[in-house]
Amino acid sequence: MRAAAVTERVSRRRRRRSQRGTRAPARCISEGGPTTVSHKVLITAHIFDEGGPEAGEVLTDAGLEIVYPEVPRPWGEDELVECLVGVSGVVAAPNTFTDAVFARSPEVKVVSRWGVGYDTIDVEAATHHGVVVATTPGTLHDSVADLVFGLMLSVARNLSLSDRQVRQGTWNYRTGQLVWGKRLGIVGLGTIGKAVARRARGFNMDVVACDVVHAEQVAGELGVRYVSLDELLSTADFVTLHANLTEDSVGMIDEAALRRMKSTACLINAGRGALVDQPALVKALQDGAIAGAGLDVFEEEPLPKGHPLTQLDNCVLTPHCGSFSIETIRVVSRLAALNVAQVLSGERCPCALNPEVYDSPALRAPLRE
Repeated sequence: MRAAAVTERVSRRRRRRSQRGTRAPARCISEGGPTTVSHKVLITAHIFDEGGPEAGEVLTDAGLEIVYPEVPRPWGEDELVECLVGVSGVVAAPNTFTDAVFARSPEVKVVSRWGVGYDTIDVEAATHHGVVVATTPGTLHDSVADLVFGLMLSVARNLSLSDRQVRQGTWNYRTGQLVWGKRLGIVGLGTIGKAVARRARGFNMDVVACDVVHAEQVAGELGVRYVSLDELLSTADFVTLHANLTEDSVGMIDEAALRRMKSTACLINAGRGALVDQPALVKALQDGAIAGAGLDVFEEEPLPKGHPLTQLDNCVLTPHCGSFSIETIRVVSRLAALNVAQVLSGERCPCALNPEVYDSPALRAPLRE
């Protein structure tokens, strides 16, 4: 399909999105594709086409028909299942795929998560039902790491508050603190944590990290020293969270952890909202137990209107947009689409989280050996 045609299709979709209002989320609309198609692919990642037509072309050039929900958002199980009728593949974010969803959607063969987090997908259940689950590894780290430093600088220098005051006609100032030369504590030294560490070198920061896995060689190359979580919390001037969300890590930054932090320290979370006990954080910010916080993720998203966090001047909030740079969207969308195209064309997907599904008699996808 020519790029101009796909671009026009994207433009039509954007115009339609602005006119939708509150239509039922389970209804789906087709975005063309060849007249003869073998599979339909549902796109619930609402920014899939924001990077241009290339990702859509990956699917249409593979003979796949693209369908979009009218209102992309985290639906309930029944709404999601309704929109999965007749669908073979999904480019998903951030819908919850449970055992029941897979059982009730027998035509679904592959779920490709837009991004790297997959805590909303029951991978074990997907494997049981013969569904391939894939992500887009190695695509988000630079964009998220940039945002982490944006949040860090904004919190440290009260940039968000100062901007609001100037717009309101108040010419005032609030003293802040330097980022240069401070100690940065990284909780979770994975791909994104490493990208943050690289940026910290440009700010002459002393970087410490804690992780369940110690990659000593890489840490040494980055100038990072591994310490315990207790030492990290008690000594860091800035704490940034990049740990995987697991049963053990839910609420890891609770009231006790916040009490261990320095009163001048700032907490940054662009990882997963559930890593932080949000009510405990609100109290710590209100009481001055820590100096500030920069948050891109929350326990409940969207953050409810009037939430206590929105009333705090020492808290900078962004709408889970860490990966939303145009360059990153383009790369992630293309890889998410490629995952689906590979599976539905009978190839093994290199980004599959559950490659063992290919050896299962339950495998729903075709497989060419």
